Order: sequence, then C-alpha cells, then structure tokens
Amino acid sequence: MSGTTAAYATETSARASDQLPGETVDAVVIGGGAAGLNGALMLARSRRAVVVIDSGSPRNAPADGVHGLLGLDGTPPAELLQRGRDEVRRYGGLVVTGEVASAAPAPASAAPAPAPAEGDPRFRVTLTDGRTLSARRLLVATGLRDVLPDVRGLAEHWGHGVVHCPYCHGWEVRDEPIGVLAVGPASVHHALLFRQLTDDLVYFTRGTGLDDETRARFAARGIRVVDAPVGEVAATGDGGIAGVRLSDGQLVARRVLAVATTMWARTEGLEELGLATQDLPGGMGRHFVTGMAGTTDVPGVWVAGNATDPSAQVGASAAAGALAGAHMNADLVAADTDAALAATEHGLTRV
Repeated sequence: MSGTTAAYATETSARASDQLPGETVDAVVIGGGAAGLNGALMLARSRRAVVVIDSGSPRNAPADGVHGLLGLDGTPPAELLQRGRDEVRRYGGLVVTGEVASAAPAPASAAPAPAPAEGDPRFRVTLTDGRTLSARRLLVATGLRDVLPDVRGLAEHWGHGVVHCPYCHGWEVRDEPIGVLAVGPASVHHALLFRQLTDDLVYFTRGTGLDDETRARFAARGIRVVDAPVGEVAATGDGGIAGVRLSDGQLVARRVLAVATTMWARTEGLEELGLATQDLPGGMGRHFVTGMAGTTDVPGVWVAGNATDPSAQVGASAAAGALAGAHMNADLVAADTDAALAATEHGLTRV
C-alpha cells in the first residue's frame, strides 16, 4: 500500500459518520466522491434533507494530488473530499459511512401515510449492515472501477509509476522515459497524447497490431514500437519501475508506464432500479446511460460523475453532480407544488 493510500485509509476509518434519519428524506446520494458531494451540496443549500452514503473507496485514492482543478490543483484527494463532506454538513446534509446493498423503488405498502402523490416516487435504500432509509429521489454517483491488463507486476505501481490519464498525471511524468502498454485501438491516441509530454516514448503493441499508416505516424513522432510479447513489469530496488521485461528476457528501460484501463461503472446493489447501461467503444468497459443533467429512464433517479461519464476528471464530475442536484431540487419543487395544490383542492391544510 502506498503512503498516500495508507493515509487515506486511516482518514476513512477515523472520520465521523452521521446517524441515519428515521424519516423519509428528499434525496439519498449513493457515492461520496466529487459528483456525489457536489450534488448533495446543491440539494442541501436548497434546504433539502439529503443523505450521502459514502463507501470510502474513491477512484483516485492512490493519487498524490488532484490536477486540472482550478484553484485546487495539487490538493490531495482525501483532503478535497473531507472539505466536501464538511461543506455538505455545513448546510444540514448528512454523510454516512457505509455501502449500499440494495436500492429499489419502495413498494406501495411501505409508503408513509398519506401516500405520496403520483409522480413523487419513493425508494428504499438498504446498507450492507442492514440499516435502511427511505428517499424521494436518488442520485447515483458510485464512480467506476479501473481494471488493468493482466501483466505481472503492473498493479503494484498503479497510481504512481503506472498512470492512465495524460491530463491528470502528465505534467508529473514529463520528460521521463514512458512506455505505453497497448490494450486496443484506444491506445494509439493515448500514445500520441503522452508523446506531447516526453521525447522518449516506447509503444508495446502486446499483440494488438498496428497498421502501416499508424506505424508511419508513430515514426514521424519518434515513437519506438516494440512488437515482442511483454513478460512483466520490472521494479527497482526502491519500489519504482525499472522497465518492461519482454518474454525473451530483454529489459526495455522505462520509468513510467501509461495504460488505458477498462472502466466499469460500479453497479453493485443497484440492480433493482433497472438503470440502463451501455458498453464503451472498443470493449473498454460499461457505463450508465443518462440524458440531460444526469436524468435516467427511471423516474426519480439521476446519475452523475464517472459512473456515466468515465472520462470526466474531478472538476467535470463535480459540475455534473451540481447540475444533477439542481435538477433534482427543481423536480422536488414541482412535486411539492402539485401536492400543495391537491391538498388545497381537497380542503386539507399543508404544513
């Protein structure tokens, strides 16, 4: 475990967790990353009762800092998320440490009295420890899981010597000898992006194949192509990367490896919602399908962040969460107004 990851694990285990409320809340946010916390912030600032369920396993936990985020560039991920939790709580939102075992539309028999009006759904969220809560709306911000190619020695360096995003980590590895481990067609573009950051780039095809035109383009940019099979990633004595050892024993010295991961939206516990998913091009993973502001085909459910936009950096994910949260509040406002009107027409008094 890296020092950054260990520090985050300690912070996660030590941080406070709010108590689950007994009453139905306006919104439950599943996921406490940038998208989930910013969505919750918008809802809490709109005086909505909102609960964030945070498993404490963000995608960027191994990274030393968040980059490309204006005004906060270089902030450690754990610090940024702690600031976000504090801000949500400042406006009355709750942040609960836990994992969702199931989230599903609540059966009519479980709805509180009086029954919710049509168009104002209810959901039951159950945590893995058995705790439950009821919500009018859901924001899914579960993020995604990066899956690395099966190369011996690769995973141990993930988030440090092994990187995936030139915009997230590129400046930090500039001018280093970089190797790109190909996983498919997407790796060609990947290599050209990393070539912008170093003059010393080696492309390991790993059996993916390159056409003559691509080889010519690589040659024009001074990118060396290695077609020999890759055996393993070799480490230095201090835990860094020494290079890529080929199946014939030859070592190609590299300090940094770039690889396009397979990105799978985290869907565990969400199956009963029936949210639509879609494969990414080139077999690069799967994500939730959303419309404007993170809307889905399931009334009352929104999705924001990497779970629906795998390429979004922290800033884009946070912005998507904020937009979804505002959209959710507007939807709740319409439902509240419909309920108030119905109560007036039936001679009831709304509190």
